[in-house]
Amino acid sequence: MILNKISIKTEKQSEFIDITTAIKKVIVSEKFTDGLCSVFVPHTTAGVTINEAADPDVVKDILGHLDKKVPHNDNYLHAEGNSAAHIKTLITGSSVTIPVKDGRLILGTWQGIYFCEYDGPRTRTYFISLR
Repeated sequence: MILNKISIKTEKQSEFIDITTAIKKVIVSEKFTDGLCSVFVPHTTAGVTINEAADPDVVKDILGHLDKKVPHNDNYLHAEGNSAAHIKTLITGSSVTIPVKDGRLILGTWQGIYFCEYDGPRTRTYFISLR
């Protein structure tokens, strides 16, 4: 198994950052050809997902909908004031796995891999596991 730890700086309280290119670079640098690529986010207020990467309005729509369904301030009990971020992370998840064939991620035509920040801005990490 090959494991890479990547640092990422987020700039907003809630945002999706396309990390597809960074993952592709790791696959190339590791000369990884066939198997599985897993991306894991070790945070309880940030996640990872796969969705459309062609139209940036899709990400804006997703973030807007999440904010409507899980508002930042909604009389949560959690003392840190970031319960909405925890709930949004639960919705998107903390890991994704993508097949790799001939050194390429097997993604749909419009798909991209996104780091999902819900409690930023912060310096975060994610792991890329190739096996």
